[in-house]
Amino acid sequence: MRIIFMGTPDFAVASLEALLNAGKTIVAVVTAPDKPSGRGQKLNESAVKQFAIQRGLPVLQPARLKDPGFLEALAGYRADLQVVVAFRMLPEVVWKMPPMGTINLHGSLLPQYRGAAPINWAIINGERETGVTTFMLSHEIDTGDILAAERIPIGDTETAGELHDRMMVIGAKLLVSSVNDIAGGKITQLSQDVLISENSGMELNHAPKLFKEDCLIDWRSPAKATFDKIRGLSPFPTAYIEFRGKTLKIFNSSYTLTDPGIQAGGFLTDGKTFLKFACTDGFISLLEVQMEGKKRLKIDEFLRGTRLD
Repeated sequence: MRIIFMGTPDFAVASLEALLNAGKTIVAVVTAPDKPSGRGQKLNESAVKQFAIQRGLPVLQPARLKDPGFLEALAGYRADLQVVVAFRMLPEVVWKMPPMGTINLHGSLLPQYRGAAPINWAIINGERETGVTTFMLSHEIDTGDILAAERIPIGDTETAGELHDRMMVIGAKLLVSSVNDIAGGKITQLSQDVLISENSGMELNHAPKLFKEDCLIDWRSPAKATFDKIRGLSPFPTAYIEFRGKTLKIFNSSYTLTDPGIQAGGFLTDGKTFLKFACTDGFISLLEVQMEGKKRLKIDEFLRGTRLD
């Protein structure tokens, strides 16, 4: 079975590596164009491109997925199946090209948390469980028929980064299993619409792309919800507050439920070991932060170099 793999970040590398280790024939890799970054605007290659080059795989980097030259090149690889992990939305002319279709690995238990940031939103919303799902691509994003899914518990203090790393490995194994089932003609498909209709009380949560305004902490929120938001945004795109006229990113925190005794947004500190902000029903203690233009620091290191009086 000839496979074209499409993906961009580290999350996708694990799946590409798992397919290769399982002996699958990857005839080409499609990834995002190189992007300039930093002061020198040096071109950065995606994690998937770097890995593909190391393994000697052909790499395509179309700026536009409907470009006739790209479509011709894609068709020339005569793929039986396309596999997509953490890539952009594909036009129909691309996902319908191979005879076996195109499958996708998604970081949630579909139909829950359709969208660009499922790992983040599951933690932000205080979920105790999430999962990974393989499904067939169709017209609407993340709505195709489900092939397989695996449930994953979320730790009480787990960050999005930590969960990402666990899901990356579990998802890669599930993807290989789904590809094996397709190759062996053993795959069954479950319509998401049928799943939703059979669970009439199901409330769908969504996972839209996160923007800077989504990351601003509002101390008027409950302490647990604030704690979940901080860990759900860590390490990226990162929760933040405006503090002393600058942006203070918060990577790690803890919370306590109590009558704070001060107005929401007020803080208490000994100037050496702790800095905690009042919410409506308790405190958030900052554990790891980064002031605008400075390094990421543990709270005691931060306090040693910051005057709060």
